[in-house]
Amino acid sequence: VQTGDYFPPGRDDAYRYGAVAAANSLSDGYAMGGRPISALNLAGFPKGFDEEWVREIFQGGFDKVAESGAVIAGGHTVEAPEPQFGFAVPGVVDRSQLTANAGAQAGDVVYLTKPLGMGSMTTAGKFKKAPDEAVREAALVMATLNDRAATAMNASGAHACTDVTGFGLNGHASNIARASEVMFRFELATIPIFPGARDLADKGVVSGGVGRGKSALAGEVRVADGLDQALVDITYDAETSGGLLIVLPEENAPKLEDELASRDVPVHRVGEVVPREGDLLIDLV
Repeated sequence: VQTGDYFPPGRDDAYRYGAVAAANSLSDGYAMGGRPISALNLAGFPKGFDEEWVREIFQGGFDKVAESGAVIAGGHTVEAPEPQFGFAVPGVVDRSQLTANAGAQAGDVVYLTKPLGMGSMTTAGKFKKAPDEAVREAALVMATLNDRAATAMNASGAHACTDVTGFGLNGHASNIARASEVMFRFELATIPIFPGARDLADKGVVSGGVGRGKSALAGEVRVADGLDQALVDITYDAETSGGLLIVLPEENAPKLEDELASRDVPVHRVGEVVPREGDLLIDLV
């Protein structure tokens, strides 16, 4: 398997930015049930950018790659208008355990391994609208590798998986739903939300992903009456280095829950897969 990603910083913590960027770059491989074997660095910095920050960014990224068990095999750095940092990551996967963003079946159940709300937290961090400690805690979540979640998934017979990143929960789930010709039904009350993110979203502190998501998925998402609008917005919002959205047969759910819990990965059953209704891909209830 092969993946790659990079993005600009979301907060003024150079080391943590590098670590989050690395975790995000590694995540797509984990979503396919794979493990990384090496990483090629991809970086761009403005002319005259602070050299100490550059060192800290690289160190954060390299430490996170080392944590994954992969090795840094080289890379390329260019001059850019704003900082950009990430990795291209090749990995390996047992063909019998390969999971794609297709293959979900009606009757499957759905689990999410990290809380939502990073769009609100990173936006709040940029504009100093959240306490520094809350933003630091969010960065720790974003920097957490999805390796243990992937190992638990591999042991549990998943039908499909995606990591939840820039297109938000609804966007990434809709990709699976579209490819699988099914619909996801999410129970909003069961979706994990990072502490403080709901209140920020209620004040309009969300990323631009909310508006883009609603526009892109117009007519494909149904929202039940009476749901908390701030929480609905969070399901559209862009995530950074989010968790795995794991889809598997209901009879395999106890196995997955045991495997996740034994690796100290949060266990959140957030919905089910149901037959498609017309053009609908997501049903929020």
